[in-house]
Amino acid sequence: MSTQDQTMTAPAPAPAKVAKISFVEGLHMALDEAMGADENVIALGEDVGDAQGGGVFKITKGLSTKYGVNRVRATPISEQAIIGAAVGAALVGMRPVAEIMLMNFVTVAMDQIVNHAAKLRFMSGGQTHVPLVIRTTTGVGVGFGGQHSDMLEAWFAHVPGLKVVMASNPADAYGLLHSAIEDDDPVILIENILCYGIQGPAPTPGYRVPLGKAAITREGTDVSIISYGKAVLDALAVAERLAAEGVSVEVVDLRTIAPFDEATVLASVGKTGRAVIVHEAVKAYGTGAEMSSRIHEELFGQLHAPVQRVGGTYSPVPFSPALEKAWIHSQDQITAAVRRTLDWKKPR
Repeated sequence: MSTQDQTMTAPAPAPAKVAKISFVEGLHMALDEAMGADENVIALGEDVGDAQGGGVFKITKGLSTKYGVNRVRATPISEQAIIGAAVGAALVGMRPVAEIMLMNFVTVAMDQIVNHAAKLRFMSGGQTHVPLVIRTTTGVGVGFGGQHSDMLEAWFAHVPGLKVVMASNPADAYGLLHSAIEDDDPVILIENILCYGIQGPAPTPGYRVPLGKAAITREGTDVSIISYGKAVLDALAVAERLAAEGVSVEVVDLRTIAPFDEATVLASVGKTGRAVIVHEAVKAYGTGAEMSSRIHEELFGQLHAPVQRVGGTYSPVPFSPALEKAWIHSQDQITAAVRRTLDWKKPR
């Protein structure tokens, strides 16, 4: 996170010498603190109770014992029921945190999410709001196959009324979940399963990441890489690799995908004159296309090269490890995209 951002938002994350936490611990801490501070915060989803194991990924472990099964409710395998109940609870003043175990299965509950949670504020003239958080996980690289690995953030980013967020480190996972729970409108928090084990500095209790605010995670002058979630780690690795060659790469971590922090993105690209957008979702029709279009609309005369996009292959995610590895973007592909922007020559 940039120094500027930490100053604007809240207590800064603890220095590196303080105990580190994992991504899972960051999410657990935020949920535990939110439930402790407000009895209206509840959690529901498949297997989230301690009797069921405290969640497949252990993010809710211990919470049903601490707060009771009425506030941490293990549900049947019915995504429609989970989101429907969560929307109803939000409408009567609660702040539900609903867990959809794998993102592909949000498709089962699209009516409740898109036609109810996202629209009730608008359709009630602002009289009704839905303070709902939907936590869900996904990710490519663990062999979960095509029905368990999709990044579907573009679907939700396209729907007015929904906020879509994704963290790249434990402190941001903690701060984003806190901010999502405190928001009065529905927020979808996407968690990459491959980030769960990541260790990072423990945040100061009460640390918040404001929704809609990106972070400059590495400053540079030659090209901007704009990304979110696990792909930020690849962007930082590429930036480090290219620094050895004298290329200065700025990395922008969006943290909120919708609405994305257009001011920070445009300021970064306005400075470097070049942009590469990287995300794990398929490249075609993705959020990168939207951001690329906005950059071209606002900065066309200042760009030194066309905006490049790096994303997944336009096909279902393969189950085969070899094909799965070929499906997802690589650091070499990001590096090549950066080189294209640096080497691009204007046609005569």
